[in-house]
Amino acid sequence: MIPGNNSRRRFLAASLGATSLGIASTIPILPALARTPDGVLTATDVHVDGYPTVEAVKWIGETLERETDGRLRIRLYHSGQLGRESEAIDMARFGAIDITRVYTGALNNAFPLTQALCLPYVFDSVEHMRRVCDGEVGDTVLRGFESRDLVGLAIYDSGARCFYNTQRPLVTPQDMRGLKFRVPASDIFIQLLKLFGANPTPLGYGAVFSSLETRLIDGAENNMRSFHSSRHFEVARHWSQSEHSYAPDVLLISRRSLEALSPSDRALVMDVARSSVAVMRKLWDASEIEARKAVAESGVSFNEVDMQAFEAAARPLLDDYLNRERIAPLYRLIREQAARDRA
Repeated sequence: MIPGNNSRRRFLAASLGATSLGIASTIPILPALARTPDGVLTATDVHVDGYPTVEAVKWIGETLERETDGRLRIRLYHSGQLGRESEAIDMARFGAIDITRVYTGALNNAFPLTQALCLPYVFDSVEHMRRVCDGEVGDTVLRGFESRDLVGLAIYDSGARCFYNTQRPLVTPQDMRGLKFRVPASDIFIQLLKLFGANPTPLGYGAVFSSLETRLIDGAENNMRSFHSSRHFEVARHWSQSEHSYAPDVLLISRRSLEALSPSDRALVMDVARSSVAVMRKLWDASEIEARKAVAESGVSFNEVDMQAFEAAARPLLDDYLNRERIAPLYRLIREQAARDRA
């Protein structure tokens, strides 16, 4: 932890009573964090070792160590070792950890600008999403974290989110009626699933496998890489190519941690993090191909959906958010990029 162990320990002591932060489950591992030496940035990700975002953060750490002759390094906790994404956000805001990778859907309520990236069918393709995130919209969203003691470092891919379930192929929204689907704790996803006729059930990512296995839920939605790495495909045997969202991930750093660095180190961290986007995308593209092949070989059924029917069902949600002052301009920029792509 860059600000030093004393400040970390003060936070840990205070956090024992800070139930409003929602980090009680992380208390058993906090003493280990308190021993993090100076010059080591602590990073966390709920995804497993080998996942593209995890590997991208490893690359950042290796690059920082090389560029500073070992003065700056990253200690990475993957597989949700430090808790859920919501807990990681709180810990980063208050300086208990330095860096975290978070899905934008988990940030919608606290950071409204991220809503523009999570609206249904706002992106036409992965390429469209990448160009938007590399431009003015991405920069605006990243700046939006600064008001709450975080700094946006980079925007990572999170693939095309599609529905998968234990019951049946989904061709139209009518096929979803009565089914319980896990969604992120985001009003957008909760409202979207209701419009599709399903029963949305907000759950932490780590609880999805057991909930599918015990039939607490019937299905979930995510990208193909997560579907495979989480082993959800072992119990949810129907994949429907809805592509209802291309909402990306963001890499965040604690403002306290960044400001504790020298100006030159601060610039280096920012530059290396931005450079990691290209590394992550290359890993992502290769891993999606591998994941789809493995899932198909396991016998999971794949089906196309009636895209027009899903888009029509989602339209009331989109119209609602387009009436919001901060979202409408970003949506316009996103669609203008789509028009340029088609020209």
